[in-house]
Formats: sequence, structure tokens, C-alpha cells
Amino acid sequence: LDGNGRWAKKRGLPRTAGHAYGAEAFRRIGNYCKAIGIEYLTVYAFSTENWKRPVTEVRFIMDLLCQYLTSELEEFNQYNVRIRFMGSREGLPAIVQEKMDHALDVTKDNTGIILNIAINYGGQRELVEAVREIAGSVQQGTLTPDAINEKTIEEHLYTRGLPAPDLLIRTGGD
Repeated sequence: LDGNGRWAKKRGLPRTAGHAYGAEAFRRIGNYCKAIGIEYLTVYAFSTENWKRPVTEVRFIMDLLCQYLTSELEEFNQYNVRIRFMGSREGLPAIVQEKMDHALDVTKDNTGIILNIAINYGGQRELVEAVREIAGSVQQGTLTPDAINEKTIEEHLYTRGLPAPDLLIRTGGD
């Protein structure tokens, strides 16, 4: 969902209009991915760096996410979409976390495309959290440092259980 604000600015619209348009564009992309047999789709909805944006814009994005998770649940179930989230819940508004939990619960038994929504996500933060979890296991004595390998790290990432990406598209044009 990169580039929504720049898209809006280029058209003389407020950045929030770009976010709303991006959510609609994502719906079309998701439907297309399902139609051509893509099994996993990850969308970066809100990065850890996005907290630096104006408070009103952050609030709009959080409200938009809540609306999306409410309005699309029936369609997710109709099309057998399973929702996952990756990122830190730390700092997310309680209502956003409630909507996330509800979406996870409602779609947990779906067996179609997996829609992985990255919210409050940052690659460095993901690695820090993975290392902390692994260090905790070492400290508790359930893991030895010599036993740490690529698989150990993979099992502690937000994307655990998902295959490595085949294609990454950054829609903002950068």
C-alpha cells in the first residue's frame, strides 16, 4: 500500500484520500490474486516508520483498517480467505487489536488464500523480537547457543509457517 499519500498529493487531494483509494485498489488486487491461484498474499498496511506521520493521518489509517476488517469479514469467509497479521501489537489502539483478534477468529478455519497483513511492522523490529525470544529460550535452558541455526530464526519470525516470497511489488514507485 506504498505511495497512497504521494498519489493523492499529485492529484491535489488530501493524503487520507489516497489511503482510502489504496484500500479499494487492494480489494481488486486481492480478488485478482485469488482468481489466478496465488496462495499467500502479504500487504504492508502500516510500518513502524508510519508512526512518524501526523496524528490525524495515523488515526485515519487505524480507522480505515478497523472499517476494512469489519466490512470485509463476510467476503473473506465467502471466498475462504484466512487472515494473518505480522508485526508488533505494541502501541496499536485497543480497538484495532480487537478487530484483528476477531478477524483471526472468524477466518481461522478458512483454507483458501492466506492474507497476511503487516501492521506496525518493521524488518529490524521483527529481527529484534526474534532474537529476544531465542535469547529467552537460551536463558531458560530450553535451547543451547550451538543449536541456533537458520531454522531456529525462521521459527521466531512473524512469517513463521509461510513460504519465502516469490515476488515483491512496491507499489509506490520508489
